[in-house]
Amino acid sequence: MDADLDTLATALYVRVDDLLKSHPERAPWRPKVGIAPRLADAEVITLAVMAALLGHPSESQWLRFARARLRHLFPYLPQQPGYNKRLRKLVATLNWLITTLARETSLWTDDVWVVDSTPIECGRSRETARRSELAGFAEYGYCASHSRYFWGLRLHLLCTLHGLPVGFALTGAKADERLVLLEILHAQPSLTDRPRQIMIGDKNYFGREFEATLPQANIELLRPARKGEAERSGARFFTPLRQTIESINDTLKGQLDLERHGARTTTGVVARIWQRLLALTAAIWHNDNIGATIKRSLTAYDH
Repeated sequence: MDADLDTLATALYVRVDDLLKSHPERAPWRPKVGIAPRLADAEVITLAVMAALLGHPSESQWLRFARARLRHLFPYLPQQPGYNKRLRKLVATLNWLITTLARETSLWTDDVWVVDSTPIECGRSRETARRSELAGFAEYGYCASHSRYFWGLRLHLLCTLHGLPVGFALTGAKADERLVLLEILHAQPSLTDRPRQIMIGDKNYFGREFEATLPQANIELLRPARKGEAERSGARFFTPLRQTIESINDTLKGQLDLERHGARTTTGVVARIWQRLLALTAAIWHNDNIGATIKRSLTAYDH
């Protein structure tokens, strides 16, 4: 197999199609009697992943590009409203596929994780915050890394050092990172079945009760010491590994346009965030299958 976009798209389509045939309950429900869609769910998902990899946040522009350049892969393409409706109905399927593909890589069993959350801005004006359909889900929060306030959401990521998403959640901007992490671990019991797992986070992952819970799940937490605390073990690893999680976030924001989602509804924003997470996972999955040295490299797929 080669590291190029057409090969990735073909491999992804075949695998997703096989998975949905094996697990039909994971596909959106549709009546047995009626007009069958001309574009299969696996094709919609592949199309969405390619849009993220090629840097097309606008669905209308992406479909115009696809009609001009990708007819050899997609003989039929819907109009933008139909494509958007299909993608939003596939939210749960996208969520499932991210973890399913991640489990099929050799990186899933890595014994070191990094955990962090990154802000996803959804608007800047007070009027947007008041009238948007995202109001109530999106909220005001503070990003310490960039010393700025924002209105939007937070993407919480639990990743391997290669950037493979192991666990993830999308919450309001003020959500407690520690509670979200515990919910991620609770939602996937298999993550805590490992004999020993090292997890590296920042200073926000603190607290006696919180840190006492993790060893029960066979997880050893390494984090920098907070003000007034004695130096903690593993301090020499924090600076380079902090750069690792920042690099993963930069891949999502710089190459996959995480913050340029353009969504205006809760279902829409979740669909487009999962779309980008699936694109990252699919690229790592394909790179791992072909034996590429750098698993998180998207260079071969962005043109």
